[in-house]
Amino acid sequence: MNNAITRLQLTNFTKFSELTIDFSPRINVIIGENSTGKTHLLKVAYSLCTGRSSFKNDAEIDDDDLSNAVTAKLLKVFMPLENKLGNLRRHGAGNAGNAQMQADFASGKKLRLSFHTNSKSVVMQDRTAYAQALPASVYIPTKEVLSIMEGLPSLYKKFALSFDQTYADIFAWLELPPARPEQIIGRTRWAMEEIEKTIGGKFIFHGGGRVTFKAGDDEYSANDMAEGFRKAGMLLRLLETTAIQPGISGPLFWDEPETNLNPKLLRLLVEILLEMSRMDQQIIIATHDYVLLKWFDLLRNQTDQIRFHSLYTDKITGEVKVSSTDQYLSVAPNAIDEAFGDLVDLEIEKDMGSLGK
Repeated sequence: MNNAITRLQLTNFTKFSELTIDFSPRINVIIGENSTGKTHLLKVAYSLCTGRSSFKNDAEIDDDDLSNAVTAKLLKVFMPLENKLGNLRRHGAGNAGNAQMQADFASGKKLRLSFHTNSKSVVMQDRTAYAQALPASVYIPTKEVLSIMEGLPSLYKKFALSFDQTYADIFAWLELPPARPEQIIGRTRWAMEEIEKTIGGKFIFHGGGRVTFKAGDDEYSANDMAEGFRKAGMLLRLLETTAIQPGISGPLFWDEPETNLNPKLLRLLVEILLEMSRMDQQIIIATHDYVLLKWFDLLRNQTDQIRFHSLYTDKITGEVKVSSTDQYLSVAPNAIDEAFGDLVDLEIEKDMGSLGK
């Protein structure tokens, strides 16, 4: 699991005043109310995991080169106002100090950097062993189905569309050719077969953003298929090309994987993610969905490593903080569980009222 990110520390970065999060080397589930920074957390971790991959594996790079690469990644992923790095510094920080980020990896690699309001690029504070190559990471954004709309990849390259670089990155991963059969390891092939069986076929990527869906001898436009099926088909494709290769690739970041998936597909998704984690794939997801949370809780075995991270706003300081636990019943605060409890309570109240009439 040397490819895993083990710790992320943020100071005065976007919504975070001071935040330290220790990741499980396998599955991490991030929850929290709106505006607590779940997507920001995924994006900054992804940016720090992929900044080094801008260079060839054997390239010798100095601090300036690496600083420029990480700066470019942060700007393209976050798209701050006026494209200014300083606008990623926490609003209201005043003279509290520079924005700082530090990522620690299981391999011993470390990256620590900072910037202030007027900075044009990040300043390297420490990059222990980070000059060495890091395996590629994959980020699946919330509206990932846009990635298989014909023509969108070309439009992104030509025009200043309001999509951040996570969409361009997923375009590139999906356009890769299928890997050789011997590269599909362990239970990866099982996962691919289960997805294909569930959606009744597979998506065919012809290049240039053109995608069709093939079921037996019939072929359809990808846009004719349900969005949930397209989401599942994208995961199959990322496994097929080994963009996600458990035990070899970097972390998989996935923002709201539950979007547009029915409960049957949600269970299959969790089963696949658990299998991938058992093959040493680190997975970091953000979710609002109670059903997804419960499937992780119910389908895990005694050896599965799942860590739940709850982001919340401190009522006294107004700062975003995190509470982490390896046990679902210990997740606190748990806005998702609380909302579901309110729903059940109201249903019972209405049922009791009906019985009293």
